[in-house]
Amino acid sequence: MKLQHRHRWALSPKRAMALQSRLAAKIVLRDDFGPVRRVAGVDVGFEDDGATTRAAVAVLGLPSLELETCAIARQPTRFPYVPGLLSFREAPAVLAAMRKLRVRPDLLLCDGQGIAHPRRLGIASHLGLLLDIPSIGVAKTRYIGRHQAVPEARGAWVPLEDGGEIVGAVLRTRCGVHPLYISPGHRIGLESAIAWVMACLTRYRLPETTRWAHRLASGK
Repeated sequence: MKLQHRHRWALSPKRAMALQSRLAAKIVLRDDFGPVRRVAGVDVGFEDDGATTRAAVAVLGLPSLELETCAIARQPTRFPYVPGLLSFREAPAVLAAMRKLRVRPDLLLCDGQGIAHPRRLGIASHLGLLLDIPSIGVAKTRYIGRHQAVPEARGAWVPLEDGGEIVGAVLRTRCGVHPLYISPGHRIGLESAIAWVMACLTRYRLPETTRWAHRLASGK
């Protein structure tokens, strides 16, 4: 897979933040894709006490949700842990894993944020833009924003708002468990993002894309 956009990764945190703001202006927040037959999950883990970044991509077929192919890449960790700049720490290894794939997924679900980010460029948005693939952020915890209580019914959701803007949804994927924080990444609208996350669920809180990618990224 080829990158549609490129930039330097060896940046200071201040310059990385400035780059995020510039890239965020390129994000498309409307549905811009055709049939979705393959969906990829992305997750990142660390080895050697954080010195090595291990990125995994799992590609599942739809609607079966069966694993079709996967890729793992390991790289030295070159960027420090800075909240809000995790894509600069994790994305280079993810892109290396994506380049190993023999098929191009139609949709990307990332373990992290899309536009639910202070500068509207979480890792899902960042990767979606660089790869020019529709992408969704599927986060287990809230990073920014406020929301009302989420009804208990499976599939219920409420808007996640930040600064008067709806940046995502808080989605109940299973009764009796904590909700997930869904946000558009790139080339997809919020309601479609919710629908595709629901389409990737079975009986667990997390979508199968995330479950497969996490298994590969953690080595379990």
